[in-house]
Formats: sequence, C-alpha cells, structure tokens
Amino acid sequence: MSITVSGRKMPVTDALRAYAEEKIGNSMKVMDIDPLNAEVVLSKEKNPANPCPDTCEVTLRTKGHIIRVEEHEDDMYAAIDVAAAKVLRQLRKYKTRVIDRKTRNGEKTVDASPIPVSEGELDLDGLMSELSDDEVVRVKEIEFAPLTEEEALVQIDLLGHDFFAYTDRDTNLVNVLYRRDNGGYGLLKQKE
Repeated sequence: MSITVSGRKMPVTDALRAYAEEKIGNSMKVMDIDPLNAEVVLSKEKNPANPCPDTCEVTLRTKGHIIRVEEHEDDMYAAIDVAAAKVLRQLRKYKTRVIDRKTRNGEKTVDASPIPVSEGELDLDGLMSELSDDEVVRVKEIEFAPLTEEEALVQIDLLGHDFFAYTDRDTNLVNVLYRRDNGGYGLLKQKE
C-alpha cells in the first residue's frame, strides 16, 4: 500500500500531508485489499465566489480497477475527511461487487492491467487560461481492456464518471456505457 500526496496550485504542508496520509491510509487499511496504491491531489480554487474552494481528489489503483473520489469543501481538512469516508464506501463496493462475487462463483480473479492514463507533456494549467470554451483542454490516452457489460457497469460505478468506453469481450467492438439523466444506464454499441 502506497500513498502519494501532491498539491495543485498550492503548497502541501507537512501537517496537511500527514493528515491526508493518515485519513486515506486508515480507509485503505480497513478493507485490506492488496495491492492498493493511492494518489491524493489537494487543490485550492482562488475564485472568491466559489463557496467550496478546497478540493481533495483520490485515485486508487488495484488489480485492473481504478476507484476515483473527488470532494469539494470550504476547508481542506474537511475535504480530506469526506473524501476518506467516500473512499471507504467505494472500497466496500469494490470488495463486495468484484472480489467477493468472484470468490463466491469459484472463479479465479483476472489480473487485468490497469488502464494507463497520461496527460502528455503539456502544461495544462498554463494553457487553461489561454483556451476558449470550445477547445479541447485535456487529452487522455487509454487502452481499452476487453470487458463484459457487467464488468463495465462495475467500472463506471467505481470511477464515478458519466460514461465509460470499453471493448466488448465477445465481439471485440467498442461500446460506450453512459449514465442516463432519468436513472439507469444506456449502452452505445458499434455496428458490426
């Protein structure tokens, strides 16, 4: 288990780093999932109109799955506390949906490699102020792991995103799973 704490648009003090490592680490220890690596990014928005300027983003990586939590609060310590509680809930969900289901069914756990994400060599913070609203501001390169529809539902839930693109394990075609406004999920399938 490793935890990396960094700051975006703010320095991270030793006290803040220790607090984040303790809170997130305690949430990770409770579930006893191995291997589990966490990346904590603390940031502060300088817009005075924003009622919750402090943000704590936590990204956990374990055996082919990524769990992501982002929390905004008016105090950094409060943001870390709420993010740690959400991390614990997400890890419980991961453990019950993924690990326990596979052991109940007598399946071997598939050690799929995690989806690599890179932001390139660009200074995105510097470019954000220069770009207008209709331009691409972030580019991610991902590798589509072959998944079933059920595995994709677990991934979209763990990531907390509104959509998730994947390669269907049976057809080898790209599918996009998305969260519908009125509840439930939708699935966009590539024509064969």
